[in-house]
Amino acid sequence: MSELQEEQAPVAIKKINQKQIIYLFAAIIIAVVGYFGYTEVYQKPLEAKAADAMYVAEKYFANDSSELVLNGDGTSKGVLYIIKEFSGTKAANLAKYYAGMSYYRLKDYNKAIDYLKDFSTNAKQVQAVAYGSIGDAYSELKKNEEAIEYYKKAGTHFPEDEAISSEYLFRAASFLELNGKNDAAIEIYKQIKQNYPKSEKGFSIDKYINRLQVQP
Repeated sequence: MSELQEEQAPVAIKKINQKQIIYLFAAIIIAVVGYFGYTEVYQKPLEAKAADAMYVAEKYFANDSSELVLNGDGTSKGVLYIIKEFSGTKAANLAKYYAGMSYYRLKDYNKAIDYLKDFSTNAKQVQAVAYGSIGDAYSELKKNEEAIEYYKKAGTHFPEDEAISSEYLFRAASFLELNGKNDAAIEIYKQIKQNYPKSEKGFSIDKYINRLQVQP
């Protein structure tokens, strides 16, 4: 390589590096602009429309009008429409909870399970109830092992709530007892006694423990 070429090489490399940096910054700017454009122009209006659509469905849900919750009343849309048309929104996620609970009320337990499993929330009490309702649906289908799994999940998801936790743990223990798993049932009954002695289930838990312990 000549002396001139040796002198020009670092300059060429520098130019390449500068171009790479420019391209990188351009890509970042495009990504940021794209994100805010998507959020402001598309996602926020969509969230608002979905929330508006949920308003009537929530009223029907409060009144146990499950068919109207699911399919609407001819004027207002139901949660099945919201789930389909507003996928990815917070309202559509909540609509899955309403759909699952409504199908449970209608005794369509398989659909109840499907929608409740597809629902998730950071509101731990609501999530615990969703898990517990899946357990209830499995129990109606006589799928006891699955019911026990979800009752345990519900009972341990938010231990700070004594009422919810003790109730679903009690259901798990009851199903274990029905399946002849007395030792596992006693263990959960004792867990309720230790952790939730002032809950409704905790007040009477000794009789369940004693009954199983005296059995041959």
